[in-house]
Order: sequence, then C-alpha cells, then structure tokens
Amino acid sequence: MKAKRQANFELLRIVAMMMIIVLHYLNKGDLLAAYTTDRSAVNYAAHLTEAFCIVAVNCYVLLGGYFLVESVWKPGRVVSLAAQILFYSVLIPVVLICAGVVSAQELSVYDWLGFVLPVETEHYWFATAYLVMYAFAPFLAEGVRRVEKRTLQIVIGILVLYFSVWKSVLPVRLATDRYGYDFGWFLCLFLIAAYIRLYGLPKLERRRNAVLLYVGMSLGIFLLTAAAAVAAGKVTALEYYMDMPTTYNHILCFAGAIGLFMICKDTRLPEGRAAAVIRGLAPYTFGVYLVHEHLLVRYAWMQWLGVDYVRGSWLFVPHMTGCVLLIYATGTAVDYVRQKLFDGVRKRFRANGSWPGTQ
Repeated sequence: MKAKRQANFELLRIVAMMMIIVLHYLNKGDLLAAYTTDRSAVNYAAHLTEAFCIVAVNCYVLLGGYFLVESVWKPGRVVSLAAQILFYSVLIPVVLICAGVVSAQELSVYDWLGFVLPVETEHYWFATAYLVMYAFAPFLAEGVRRVEKRTLQIVIGILVLYFSVWKSVLPVRLATDRYGYDFGWFLCLFLIAAYIRLYGLPKLERRRNAVLLYVGMSLGIFLLTAAAAVAAGKVTALEYYMDMPTTYNHILCFAGAIGLFMICKDTRLPEGRAAAVIRGLAPYTFGVYLVHEHLLVRYAWMQWLGVDYVRGSWLFVPHMTGCVLLIYATGTAVDYVRQKLFDGVRKRFRANGSWPGTQ
C-alpha cells in the first residue's frame, strides 16, 4: 500500500516554493537596493523579508535527502524529472512564440541549445543540481546506512567546513565557492538530512529551540548584511562580503534552514480537509519553479505583473503577496495538466513493458 504523504513536510515544500518566488520577486524585480544608496524603511523591510526567505532552497533540498535515504531509488524517477524539465524548457518558448509574446527571430541557436539541453546548460541551475543529487542518491543512502554514526558526523563536519564555514568567516572570494548553486552543496545537504532522519537532532526536537534557531539566523543574516554595507563604506575591500550572508551555503543561511526544517519536522497537522489540500498541492511545487524560472519568463513576469509600480513603496507588500499566490496557482494548474499528460504516456509505456523499472 502506498504510504500517505506527511502533511507537515508537504506544507514545508509548499512554503519553501513560495519563499523562492518571494526571493525571485525581490531580487529580479530590483526591490533590494543597496543599503549605501537607500536607507529607507521600505528597503530595510525588503531585505528583512529576503533574510527570512533565503533558507527556502536549502529546506527544499533537505526534504529530498530526508526521504530519499530510506526510499527505494527508481530509475524511472530520473527519467520523469528529466522529462519534466525538458517539457517546460522546450514548450514555453513555443507557446510564447505562438502567442506573439516572443519573436522567433529574437532567439539564437544558442538559446535553442539551452532549451533542448536544459540540464547540461544549467538552464535551471537548481534542476540540474537536484537531478545530479538524485542520481547519486542510492550510493549516498547506502553509504549513510553502512557507516557508523561517528564516521558520518566527521564526514558531515568536513563537508560543512569546506562548503560553508570557511567562506562564511573569510572576507575573500574562494575559488571553490559557488555560493551553494551546485550539486556539491546539495550532496552535503543530502547527508545532513539523512543524518536527521536516522539519528535526529535532540536539542532541536524542542520547538522553542528550532524557532529560535530559524529566527535568530534570519535576523543575523539581515543584521550582518547591513553591518557589512556600513563597513564597506569605510573599507572598500569589504564590499565583497555584503552579499555573502544571503548565499545558500553561508553558515547563517544553512543553520536557519535546519531550524525551519526541524520546526516542520516536529509539527503534526491534524487530518482533515486542510491536510488533504496540502497533500494535493505539494506534488506540483517543482513544476511551479520550472514555469516561472524559465529563461524567457524569469524576468518578464515582473513586467507583466507591474512590479515597477510598487518599487520603493510599501505597496510592494500586498503586491508581492498577490504575485506569489498568482504565480504559485498558475504554476500548479499548468503542472497539473502536464502531470495528467505524463500519466497517460507512462501508462502506455508500462503496458508495453518499456518504462524503466518495469522489466
């Protein structure tokens, strides 16, 4: 019997994706002005919002590692993920051309190469990193189950030191630092999530401690970026560090994500209509990302929804809320249709015994 999805984790999946849309709204909508040029309360509010949402990507990856460590790895899932990515990468430009939004003459051969090979060209950097992590999942899961707890702790400690700690304390650009935009950091998060699944984090099992960690780290990100901006005004060399706290592998962002993950992990939602709605919406979150982050859409939707008119105004708060809900609802509806199409194709292949894993 297929296990019922846990509503608390599915809620985190939904919230994390909404946070990601918020981050895209703020950054790609140019609502985050430098502290050195804009010291208005509106700008500080926008940066504070970013600080509380920046943990979203890490949380999404932690969810994957948490469940993959004890689930059966399916090659068909790799095929499905790759097909889903390719579906949106190719279909969206075709739809926009047919609708007259984009001219076919505007797109170069290189553009189409990115559409046809979205994983290899990192059209969607997150999708590429996540797909590679999923491909490594059976090896990582088997290794985690076989090694002793102490050994796993040492390995995780080394990786966190390499990916996160050094870049967080040194005010210089490290050649190996990709700010968490790579599958190496995702593999590290996978191991951490697997450790939480197998051994837990006793001190964070208390909701109060987890809340304090998430809120404290988020406020730390906000305050550190503001302090770095002030310091950079006096020491130009510190300008590099102004944006470091809002990179995914910064120690504050990493720790804040652990806090939010543990909050949701130990939250039990009552069964009922709300839990059913959450379970129904959650499977389409990845599709929401693929729709609104397509190369031809990721900046355009800001213009379509009139972000320019609320920039620098407190109206950005209700406008952002409406945009996030609209983007999420639209992406969910589109991916629902895509899923129905894929289900039909999958059933036909399985009937013929040609779908991966049916032999």
